[in-house]
Amino acid sequence: MKFWDSPKSILVILAHPDDPEFFCGATIAEWVEQGNQVSYCLLTKGDKGVNKEFQTSDDIRQLRVDEQTLAARELGVNDITFLDNEDGYLVPTLELRKEVTRVIRQKKPQILVTCDPTNYFMNDNYINHPDHRAAGQIAIDAVFPAAGNPLFFTELITEEHLYPHGVEEVWLSLPKEPNLVLDVTATWDKKIAALLQHRSQIGKPDAFTLRMKSRKTEDSSEDAPRYQEEFKRIIFK
Repeated sequence: MKFWDSPKSILVILAHPDDPEFFCGATIAEWVEQGNQVSYCLLTKGDKGVNKEFQTSDDIRQLRVDEQTLAARELGVNDITFLDNEDGYLVPTLELRKEVTRVIRQKKPQILVTCDPTNYFMNDNYINHPDHRAAGQIAIDAVFPAAGNPLFFTELITEEHLYPHGVEEVWLSLPKEPNLVLDVTATWDKKIAALLQHRSQIGKPDAFTLRMKSRKTEDSSEDAPRYQEEFKRIIFK
């Protein structure tokens, strides 16, 4: 489905490496195929990303940066900004709002994608990570009112020549109350291919692929699977 008559600049602001692919990777792939320019800003480098199959006491930030770079490339994304905040400790401070405002003014996106900060409980067996919610709060607070108002963070203008920029739309992934459900069947395999690059996070690749392929919609079948991604889409007038 095509949403815009001409190509857009899209900035995805989320907390961790692998968040873009997990939350909306198939949609990102479709956007790129349609000629839109997509870039990422990740607020951490995922340094707490251990699991039962990936245990390490080493600094894993570079590993996760490398994995994210390869994953994004699978979707056609080559522009990634990594901020160096500590994984697991994100809070929506004014300092972080300024950092994200800086990135928005640098990249000048027309469309901004982040995470719904109001969604605490994804379903009956999962609590949304606090970093996901914090990243969403930081991003939307940077969008409005900070990024577009010259009286917010005036030093970005006087010292860095970064002038106000207003976005046209905000898309919230992992939405508590979606108003947009996209059929992303055509690019679901690209999403899986991207996620397989996050080797430290996914466990056994074959088992992971089966889990991802099982996430088909209830009205689809084994022979004709269908996949969706949901958003809360906010269009500024």
